[in-house]
Amino acid sequence: MTKLLRPLAPALLFALLPACAVIPDAPRPEVAALPMGTPVALGQAVTVGTVVATPMAVVEDSRCPINARCVWAGRLVVTTRIDGAGWRDTADLTLGEPWSTRGSVIALTSGNPAPEIGEGKEITKDAYRFTYEMK
Repeated sequence: MTKLLRPLAPALLFALLPACAVIPDAPRPEVAALPMGTPVALGQAVTVGTVVATPMAVVEDSRCPINARCVWAGRLVVTTRIDGAGWRDTADLTLGEPWSTRGSVIALTSGNPAPEIGEGKEITKDAYRFTYEMK
């Protein structure tokens, strides 16, 4: 019986190779992604539809303080890493403005806390929490 299988061994080997193929997946964030709608800190990953968003840095927070009157509302801009199936992008997302990449449209929908006027009211990077949504 062994003599009968020897000629078939190369054919069997090639038939089984596709089953062992490695299919690349999306780059994985360093930590598990939290559920969509969860406010996250810098460096925390959150699921947003079919992608994973991770806020990396606050580029600009010129929002009008909650206890002030302003001519301009200002803006919040956050560098965000976006991981999809087999790809990764990084973009500066502006609060309330949808951003499109590779068939996905996401938005930074909130950034807390809001700025306040007063001594000692500066927001530290550890205090920020961001919420993202699929658009």
